[in-house]
Amino acid sequence: MERKATPRMALLALLPAALMLNLAGAASAGTFAPPVTASGPSPYAGCTLGSAPGAVNYVNAEVEPWVAVNPTNTKNIVGVWQQDRWSDGGSHGLVAGYSTNGGKTWNETTQPFSACAPGGLSHYDRASDPWVSFGPDGTAYSVSISFNGVGPDNAVAAATSSDGGKTWGRLSLLKEDLSSQFFNDKESVTADPVIAGTAYAVWDRLVSPNGNPQADVHAAAFSGPALFAKTTDGGRTWSAATTIVQTANRQQTIGNQIVVDPRTGTLYDFFDLILGSGPNGLGQLHGLNVAFVKSADGGATWSTPQIIAELDSVGVTDPNTGATIRTGDDIPEPAIDPATGQLYVVWQDARFTGFAYDQVAISTSSDGGATWSAPARVNTPTGQPAFTPSVRVSSAGTVGVTYYDFRNLAAGNTSSLPTDYWFTSAPAGGASFGNETHLYGPFDMLTAPNAEGFFVGDYEGLASAGSQFVSMSVRANDGNTANRTDAVATTIAP
Repeated sequence: MERKATPRMALLALLPAALMLNLAGAASAGTFAPPVTASGPSPYAGCTLGSAPGAVNYVNAEVEPWVAVNPTNTKNIVGVWQQDRWSDGGSHGLVAGYSTNGGKTWNETTQPFSACAPGGLSHYDRASDPWVSFGPDGTAYSVSISFNGVGPDNAVAAATSSDGGKTWGRLSLLKEDLSSQFFNDKESVTADPVIAGTAYAVWDRLVSPNGNPQADVHAAAFSGPALFAKTTDGGRTWSAATTIVQTANRQQTIGNQIVVDPRTGTLYDFFDLILGSGPNGLGQLHGLNVAFVKSADGGATWSTPQIIAELDSVGVTDPNTGATIRTGDDIPEPAIDPATGQLYVVWQDARFTGFAYDQVAISTSSDGGATWSAPARVNTPTGQPAFTPSVRVSSAGTVGVTYYDFRNLAAGNTSSLPTDYWFTSAPAGGASFGNETHLYGPFDMLTAPNAEGFFVGDYEGLASAGSQFVSMSVRANDGNTANRTDAVATTIAP
C-alpha cells in the first residue's frame, strides 16, 4: 500500500565464502551460495522529482524486491526493486538487476516507470510495487504502480525485456486514473508458463466516493475490487482492465497474485479479502481472509471467491520498544507445483501464539482448491515474530519458504533490532517443515527506511530454478545512513 492514508488503512483501523550450513542446527540443512549484493549506487540519486510536504527520501535505499529465473537459460536471473524509497510511499523509480551467471555477479538498469528514469513515464514522479515474471520464450514481463508525490494521478504500467533484463521496452498503461476517487495498488504480473507471449496482470483498485483516499481516512463508503488485464502478443498490447472480484461497501482485495497450472491452463488468483469490520475471531467471515478465485478459460470468466482461512496477523513491532516494523502482514503468497498442480499459500498469522505475535502459516490443496489443509506453522518457533514469507516449489516438488525473524534479539536491547533471514523446506506435499537454513544476519532493522514503520518490503523474492531456489531479499547495512539497504541474492539447494 503506497498512500499514507487510504481506504484500506481506514478499514484496517477498524480491525483490531564457501557453501554455508544452517546456523540453527537443524538435522538436515540446505546449502547455499553466500549472498551476493545485487544492487549498486542509485541511478536516480540526482533526481529531484517526487517531493511532497514532510516526505523523506532515502537515497540508495532499495526495498521490496521480486525475482524470476529465465526458463530458457537458468543462469539468467532478473530481480526488480524500489530504488530510493520515500517515507510516504513509493520510490524515485524501479530498477532491474540482472545476472547471466546464476547470480554470481549482477548488473543493473533503470525501468521506464517514472520520470526519474530515462525514457520513463514523464507524468509520474514515483513508482512502487515492482514485479517480474519470465515467459517460456525468455520474455520478461514487469509491472509498476506509478503515481505522484503530490496529486491524485496514478496508473498500473507494464514493460517487457527480450534480452534477459538488460533493456526494457513496450511500455504500456494497463489502467490510469486521474481522479482522487481511485487509487490502483499492489499489482503483480505472471507470465503463462506454457503459452509464449501471454501474461496476466492483477491488482486492486481502491474506490472512494468521498474524495481523495489519501486524505479521507475515515471514509465509510469505499471498496477495492480486483482488476485483471492480459497480453497475448508479448506485451505489445494489453486487454482492457476488467473486474474479476467484485467487492461491496467496506470490502476490498489486496495482494492479488496469479499462479498458473501448466497442465490445465487454470489460473488461480490469490489475495487478502478484507470484509467489513470488527474483531477477526476464528470462524468469522469478516476481517482479513486468505482467499482465491480461479479461471479455466484464460481469464475470461472467474469463480466466486473462496476463503481458505482467516488471516490472523497482529502486525509486527520491535518486541523491546514497540516500534512499528512494516511487513507483509496482509499479503498472502501463493505457489503451485507445476508437476502435480498442488497449491500452496503462506502468510503471517498469530494463531499459533495465542495472538501474541506473528508466525508463518501455510495451507495446501491437492484438488484444485476445492479443499484446503488447516493452517500449519512453517517457521521454527523461537518466541519472537517471524514475518514476510515467500513460497515456491522446485522441479523436484520440494516446497521452499523464506522469512525474517527476531530470534537474535536480546532482552533489554533497545538500541538495535537484530534481524535474520531464513529458508526452510519440506518434501512434496509440504507436511513437514524444519529443514531450516540461515541465509544471513543478524542485521539491524532500525537502519532500514522508515515508511509507516521500518521497512524492507511488503514482500521479498523467491523463485525456483530446477531443483534449486533463488532468493532475492533486502538486508539493512547497519548504521550506514548513506546506504541503508541493499538487495541481496543467493541460490539454495535444499
